[in-house]
Amino acid sequence: MAEPLRVVVRFADGKVLKGTTQDFLPNRPSFHLIKADGGPLQEIPCKALKAVFFVRTLKGDPLRASHKGFLAAPVATALGKKIAVRFKDGEVLCGYTLAYQPGRDGFFVTPADTQGNNLRVYVVSAAAVEVKIGPAADLVVQSLRKQPR
Repeated sequence: MAEPLRVVVRFADGKVLKGTTQDFLPNRPSFHLIKADGGPLQEIPCKALKAVFFVRTLKGDPLRASHKGFLAAPVATALGKKIAVRFKDGEVLCGYTLAYQPGRDGFFVTPADTQGNNLRVYVVSAAAVEVKIGPAADLVVQSLRKQPR
């Protein structure tokens, strides 16, 4: 049996669940979550999600400041091409992808911040309003930096 994966499941409506899964596959319509709070096994429908964050720890580090954007790196690396995803809720995820194809239900992103808690993220395409690859991903980050805080 596969080792359980620690995940933070973020729904499109803002709800968040934490726990482990052993049956997540990107081409399946749902997976099961064993909730960290000890609740019952829950079936998670992928269509209701924003993203699934595969994490180092379920607690994270609330004192650590996450890096927004890309660290000095080329447009493509062994992790794939640069990608910037803007979600419907305004959050922007920057990283690298080997498997993005428009029209698919979702895709994986390896976060640009390799020291953060997120190891990889499965993005549900329907939750994104903008996806940019390569040099265009840098432009998304630059536009964020120009926005007033």
